[in-house]
Amino acid sequence: MPLRNRLKEHRARLGVNQQELGRLAGVSRQTISQIERGDYSPSVTLALKLAAICGVQVEDIFTYQEDDPNEQEKRDQ
Repeated sequence: MPLRNRLKEHRARLGVNQQELGRLAGVSRQTISQIERGDYSPSVTLALKLAAICGVQVEDIFTYQEDDPNEQEKRDQ
C-alpha cells in the first residue's frame, strides 16, 4: 500500500491510546488501529483532523510512496 503513516508515533507522543484518539477524532478505536497498521487509508478530512489533534502537518503523519515495481514482482512470484 503506497500510503505510509507515523500515526502510532504521534499518538504515543501525545500519550493517548487508540480509544482516546478515536474519541477525539470522532472515529472508533478499530479505525485508528486499521490506519496505524496500514490496512485503511483515511479520508482527507480524517487525515487533516488527526494531524490537527497531533499538532503537526498532515505530511508529518502521512506520506505517499509508490511501491517499487521490482519488489511487487518478487512478492507475486
